[in-house]
Amino acid sequence: MIRLENISKHNGHRILFLESSAALNRGEKVGLVGPNGAGKTTLFRMITGEELPDTGQVSVEKQVSIGYFSQDVGEMAGRSAVAEVMDGAGPVSDVAKELASLEEAMADPDQADRMDAIIERYGEVQARFDELGGYELEGRAREVLAGLSFSQEMMDKDVGALSGGWKMRVALGRILLMKPDAMLLDEPSNHLDIESLIWLEGFLKGYDGALLMTSHDREFMNRIVNKIIEIDGGSLTSYSGDYSFYEQQRALNEKQQQAQFERQQAMLAKEIKFIERFKARASHAAQVQSRVKKLDKIDRVEPPKRRQTVLFEFPAAPRSGDDVAVLRNVHKGYGSRTIYQGFDFTIRRKERWCVMGVNGAGKSTLLKLIAGVDRPDAGTVNVGASVKMGYFSQHAMELLDGEQTVFEALESAFPQAGQGSLRALAGCFGFSGDDVEKRCRVLSGGEKARLVMAIMLYNPPNFLVLDEPTNHLDLDTKQMLISALAAYEGTMLFVSHDRHFLAALSNRVLELTPDGIHQYGGGYTEYVAHTGQEAPGLHS
Repeated sequence: MIRLENISKHNGHRILFLESSAALNRGEKVGLVGPNGAGKTTLFRMITGEELPDTGQVSVEKQVSIGYFSQDVGEMAGRSAVAEVMDGAGPVSDVAKELASLEEAMADPDQADRMDAIIERYGEVQARFDELGGYELEGRAREVLAGLSFSQEMMDKDVGALSGGWKMRVALGRILLMKPDAMLLDEPSNHLDIESLIWLEGFLKGYDGALLMTSHDREFMNRIVNKIIEIDGGSLTSYSGDYSFYEQQRALNEKQQQAQFERQQAMLAKEIKFIERFKARASHAAQVQSRVKKLDKIDRVEPPKRRQTVLFEFPAAPRSGDDVAVLRNVHKGYGSRTIYQGFDFTIRRKERWCVMGVNGAGKSTLLKLIAGVDRPDAGTVNVGASVKMGYFSQHAMELLDGEQTVFEALESAFPQAGQGSLRALAGCFGFSGDDVEKRCRVLSGGEKARLVMAIMLYNPPNFLVLDEPTNHLDLDTKQMLISALAAYEGTMLFVSHDRHFLAALSNRVLELTPDGIHQYGGGYTEYVAHTGQEAPGLHS
């Protein structure tokens, strides 16, 4: 259906692909993986024809329609969200536009002399619109937007008034409604809450076209894909199976290649030793010559290319008192909307609470109240003795000084620290080499999140309050953070839509629902088993 044959592609001095081949076949659901900057987005752009390979060929079967969702959604304004989504529905949206212009013409007195022709054309276009399922289109568009957590009010609102994250959902909705033969989705799970993620998972499982996608959410990828294509060091390697299978297979291949490399090195050392020992002796000349020829012909086994993964270890945080935060009879609302009414909640030392709830349930509000960023309308919020808090929110990323470099931001946060330890810290959070010289204003969302996290964790608090800490983080950084936080001995309160993160780190669940607030003694995995749902109101 889509074939990449012996493609090579350079980006400046960097080789992205070198005589690489891969295929996307009908019905396949493929996860595209590789380190940041490996060329995943370039691969998408070559398939859509936005870029060409330097050599080799990208071929797409005739009549195959492709829908491409990228993070760069462009300008959107002047239409409602539902109209914007319907506009992407392929031929039917063109027919809808003609239908609307004919309706305008029929109501225009200046067009009276052409009315018979307009009415005749209107009949033809209306029949075509009906044939293409146009009358169900708006219903389907609203269904897709509802799945992506839009309220009816937001669907009818000018898309220009929406934030960047919601515009992303509109752009994604356009592709989903279009249902092309092949979907290319570049990070569709970014900007989605857990409810939308689970809905999208179900939608993509039921989609019968070919799918090629990247995602920083391993759970999401595991449940959808049946094949992985890995980009690494210029080559494309295909693995049959989900992301977990790929990880196991990759580790096994590395182990086998390392063993093969070591065996060959031992054999070569032995041969070279023999040659060195006997090369001056005439009696062994024939044997030496034969071994030299043998060495020249041997195909050398390369050692496995190991991805650099740097682990971050927490310095020990000071011990806090047993009661870390206590909320008593808290009332909180915004305008006419009540969030909490008489809410009591206690967080004790070493507890790791994940907060679950639909959009608007009050998850971020709770974190802000405890962090002291917001105040209750009534009741008390007390943070315990010897508690040193670290609060991570999306807003914290906006507070970085755009003119400072990454390294200067670390230096100004820790003026007493040595250059070596700050460079090591930067490396742990994905800033290696020249990356530390980047100015904060040019950093991507993921880079800003990593920098804020690095500053917060270097001199660790004993109480971490984290609002969506994994937004924008790639799979490797996310895994590093999970490993580091698993070893962290302090207390945690966090909101996340990443189910791997939730399952790995929580030992308590606070669920905010319209029917009341529920507390569960076990972590997220126990919560799913107990309630039969992965998020409030969504049954698995």
